[in-house]
Amino acid sequence: MAKAEISWKTKSPEGQKREVYAQHVGNRWVFYDREKRFDEWQPLPKPPLEDWLELLDSVRRRITRRLQKPEEEHRLKAEILTRFPGTEL
Repeated sequence: MAKAEISWKTKSPEGQKREVYAQHVGNRWVFYDREKRFDEWQPLPKPPLEDWLELLDSVRRRITRRLQKPEEEHRLKAEILTRFPGTEL
């Protein structure tokens, strides 16, 4: 996994396990997901709020380890608030 990629495992609304990863490309984040290990990664055009919050948590943890710049947290929060107005962060 490249430096600009963050991944995690979660469950779909139907209760199935799924893997998600977000890739930092330029000034934006691109999400991909798959259900099983050997399935192909599928682009996720409109990731749910839960995935954005998981990404924010991961970015915060990477900032404390100096793997990510602190400005990225502010950019990510602004992106979440733009996509999901009224969200408590």
